[in-house]
Amino acid sequence: MAPEVYVVLGALFVAVVVAVYSVGAYFLRGPDARKRLRGVVGQVDMSAKELAEWQARMVKAATPVAKLATPKDEDVSKIRAKFLHAGFRDPSAPIIYFALKTVLAIGLPVLLLLLTEVRFRPGYQPMFFLLIAAAFGYYLPNAVLARLTENRQRELFEAFPDALDLMIVCVEAGVSLDAAIARTASEIGLRSPKLAEELNMVGLELRVGATRERALRNLAARTGLEEISSFVAMMLQADRFGTSVADSMRVHAESLRIRRRQRAEEQAAKIPLKMLFPLIFCIFPSLLLVLMGPAMIQIYRLLLPAMTGRM
Repeated sequence: MAPEVYVVLGALFVAVVVAVYSVGAYFLRGPDARKRLRGVVGQVDMSAKELAEWQARMVKAATPVAKLATPKDEDVSKIRAKFLHAGFRDPSAPIIYFALKTVLAIGLPVLLLLLTEVRFRPGYQPMFFLLIAAAFGYYLPNAVLARLTENRQRELFEAFPDALDLMIVCVEAGVSLDAAIARTASEIGLRSPKLAEELNMVGLELRVGATRERALRNLAARTGLEEISSFVAMMLQADRFGTSVADSMRVHAESLRIRRRQRAEEQAAKIPLKMLFPLIFCIFPSLLLVLMGPAMIQIYRLLLPAMTGRM
């Protein structure tokens, strides 16, 4: 390899080490004495303001880059809904997302071209590998966003029946539905912080004057879960026709628990199939080598000479 390649690899190694150390130091450090004193005397911490200014500068720099990857035929509301389902409510999230897609689609082929010897390959092989790297960088944020959305929706789905049970207890105790939602949001935080955050949003919307129908529909739109959408439809129907809210929530909570148990059983039934390939390709060859290895050695030492007449 050329000397400049070693220089680039060394610089990349130093940059990665510094970045990992900085991120670890930022997330693992505790509040210093100055921040604790500000909290005691009631002064406003300037870190939030500084973070907002830094984020505004980053969004301003990423906006021209994001335009290169932003789809022209997709509605803005659909893009916003994708990030709401993943838990990103900041309006700058789509800009950073599409800017990241552009940077990865351009940066990964450049790194592949500089740090590897793919440029010396004959024919169309360099172009093929560069196209693969560009496609991987372009679609990697899609996979990450889909994974974050799936994890968040799974947590909401698993915790929502428990939240309904708390609402049923509050409603049957004589508490109004709005107060029951606020109480459930404060109690369910130990079970699912994400669901508590969503219910707190519903409570805040009700406090600022939004109707219950609008607040519940916004909850269904933010989560993107079919179970929560059916809960919202059931609550609106019970409110419109004057049926018992507690009985309706009890029936819906029971159906959600059955669905949660069925999904858990489905995941458990998939375990043998998922374990089949690691067993065949990883564990079974090692086990076969341990069990049959000594026997094959004995066969090689004893039977093979006898069969060839050299005993």
